[in-house]
Amino acid sequence: MTRRLDLLSPPVPTWQHVQEAPDTAGTVITLVPGFDAGSIEQTASAAALAVGTGDGSQADLTKAGAAVGARTRHDPLVTHLAGAHGPEADLTAYVEAVTLARWRSPRWDAQGPTTELRRSTHVLVGSAPIDLDRAVVRTRSALLARTLATTPSNIKNPAWLARQAVTMARSAGLTSTVWTERSLATEGFGGLLAVGGGSATGPRLVQLDWRPVGTPKRGAEPVVLVGKGITFDTGGLDLKTADGMLAMKTDMSGAAIVLAVLTACQELAVPFPVTGLLPLAENAISGAAYRPSDVITQYGGTTVEIGNTDAEGRIVLADALAYAATRLAPRAIIDIATLTGAARIALSRSVAPVFGTSDPLVDALIAAGETTGETLWRMPLPTAYRADLSSEVADLAHVVPGGVAGAVYAALFLREFVGEVPWAHLDIAGPGRSDDDAGIFAKGATGFGTRLLLRYLEGMS
Repeated sequence: MTRRLDLLSPPVPTWQHVQEAPDTAGTVITLVPGFDAGSIEQTASAAALAVGTGDGSQADLTKAGAAVGARTRHDPLVTHLAGAHGPEADLTAYVEAVTLARWRSPRWDAQGPTTELRRSTHVLVGSAPIDLDRAVVRTRSALLARTLATTPSNIKNPAWLARQAVTMARSAGLTSTVWTERSLATEGFGGLLAVGGGSATGPRLVQLDWRPVGTPKRGAEPVVLVGKGITFDTGGLDLKTADGMLAMKTDMSGAAIVLAVLTACQELAVPFPVTGLLPLAENAISGAAYRPSDVITQYGGTTVEIGNTDAEGRIVLADALAYAATRLAPRAIIDIATLTGAARIALSRSVAPVFGTSDPLVDALIAAGETTGETLWRMPLPTAYRADLSSEVADLAHVVPGGVAGAVYAALFLREFVGEVPWAHLDIAGPGRSDDDAGIFAKGATGFGTRLLLRYLEGMS
């Protein structure tokens, strides 16, 4: 049985927290400390299960929650008996994992998107304190990012995604600004125009602003989040292989994550300004596509020699980063992108490299990831490598031949556009996609980094 799905409102269960079990309990899950995390055993009743929560750590509670979420995906009422976990326990990881593991990719029929997930209520019974509202907001945001990234690219072109961002901004207390091809050309966003030039649907840049009540009009110093928004990546004239192209509808995961984070700021009452930038383009092939050896002018005037049209992500990010650094007076800039295959090769599917110019910023992001199970590993920005980005015909070469240290060189390239602003770069090319249904992730886009960024903003509060 399927039902219609609003892509901007992914289905999440209604959560309740009570001290005593209700009379009507539906499927009953008993949380059992000390037993293998994620192991599920049938009890005397067909509707009663026991799940091991291991040592009660964040990692073990995530395993337990993921197992329960997958097992109870189609159950309309689930009661979780957590009495064995005392008042000092933090069950946030369990609740978020249950919610995330329920998710399944939408399916499209002739009338539009559908979902197999039923409306459901989950009741958490126990004395452990938990802010369920915040946990639900974080998971719903991650599922929004997944849903948008999963949307087929014949629907999700740059103009469509920009419209969805504007629609969501209205209901989330944000202001929005959209640059079309004409305004991008007028203001000098040469990177976006180059990458998007080969597509039948031109590029867009979307700015979303969260300004809590009382924010001064000047001197606000927002945290700026930038998300790569390539709505489909053919590789351009440096064409990808057929297999390499299959997952490229998810190459705008960074933009989806930033959009999801911004639309959660009001509900989480983030008390300082946050700006999201979504540079959106489709990297397609036509007579108007940009070419290897082209020299383009990025926002702000830096010229770049194109070495490979399949390294388009850093080109659109550079425009947005330069704009943020020179026009928005940010306190910090964080970008997130499915940027390099080298990052996936180095750290596989579970860990994302983080680069940065500010130790406190990078440390705070790593710590935020530890609370959500989204692991970051700091990677270097070697000064000696900068000379390899030199070009004989432009200010910068945008790739380095040889296929070595690809994630590092991409980060070094991006660093050229942030000036002296504290900056961090998350390359989620590995954990941003899952090859199978495992744990809290379903096959496809994962939304990795959404909850991490929200926890970072909450931590700053």
